Amino acid sequence: MKDINKIKEHLKKISTDAKADVKKNSEVNFLHFLKSKYLGKKSAFSDVLKSLTNFDDNQKSELGKLVNNFKMEIMELINEKIVKLEQEKLEKELKENKIDVTLPGIGLQVGYRNPLFLVIDEITTIFKNLGYQVISGTEVDNEEYNFNRLNLPENHPARAMQDTFYLNDTRKGKNRMLLRTHCTNMTARILSLVNKDMKEPLAYISLGNVYRKDDDDATHSHQFMQMDAFLAGHGVTFANLKWTLEYFCQKLFKADSKIRLRPSFFPFTEPSAEVDVSCPICGGRGCALCKHTGWIEILGAGMIHPNVFHACGIKDPNITGFAFGVGIERIAMIKYSIDDIRLFYSNDLRFLKQF
Repeated sequence: MKDINKIKEHLKKISTDAKADVKKNSEVNFLHFLKSKYLGKKSAFSDVLKSLTNFDDNQKSELGKLVNNFKMEIMELINEKIVKLEQEKLEKELKENKIDVTLPGIGLQVGYRNPLFLVIDEITTIFKNLGYQVISGTEVDNEEYNFNRLNLPENHPARAMQDTFYLNDTRKGKNRMLLRTHCTNMTARILSLVNKDMKEPLAYISLGNVYRKDDDDATHSHQFMQMDAFLAGHGVTFANLKWTLEYFCQKLFKADSKIRLRPSFFPFTEPSAEVDVSCPICGGRGCALCKHTGWIEILGAGMIHPNVFHACGIKDPNITGFAFGVGIERIAMIKYSIDDIRLFYSNDLRFLKQF
């Protein structure tokens, strides 16, 4: 093949064969194969170029240009054929799978806000307007903050009131890990972290999930949501607590809502009280919701126990505070006349769309 004319004839034959193969084949995959066969590194054109070692530079240049021209022609032919075949395939699919644009569309179901979060938004707004800071805190905590610093030391009888979910953990004693049984764990954490002279009062609410070993039924759940609030500083009194509770209930239920405080016991407050609100349905006249008493129990409250301040490192006897906690589900059930706590966690749109 050292004669240049013979090489030219050979290149023309390769080009003719390639074009014939392209014209007689109508499969895109095979056309890609032909592209590799005639234009790739191991093609016949490449073999010819490798055999030109004994030709002078002018002959190499001439033959190189000829090879490139043939390759460009073949490349254009293959690409045009591929585009044509793909267009024909698309037109065929559109004709066979014609979309009837006159058919009515199928709308997606729109989600709705869970009433628990509606209540949370209301509570958050009420306390932000009073200057409280809102936190969520940790749902996994240790015994030190969940019990010990809240005047619930080991073997305290009140611990039996709260059956706890403990984690499989090698840590013992105060470092034993658990799912928090109340949001009051954040009260202990905040009081333990603040400047002990407390020149400015502390006002916080903590919101989130809490866990207790309860049998699930219409009014009980092993997981539920709670709001815990506290105010601490110099000269905080029970009168401040009573005013705050009245304000809270009147904003959350009705402007003419009344509250009633009954003596009670909570380890982390002294004195302690159960707080009832006048029934928002009957206005205190008596109905099925309030069991014809005119009152509904909604939360527990009291003055923060001195032992809690001491356990958190606050020794100044002039620093006092109050705290109270309420179940979010309880509030939502009262406000929206819901009789089964399990509905809040069912994600049933028939239920949620009512809110």
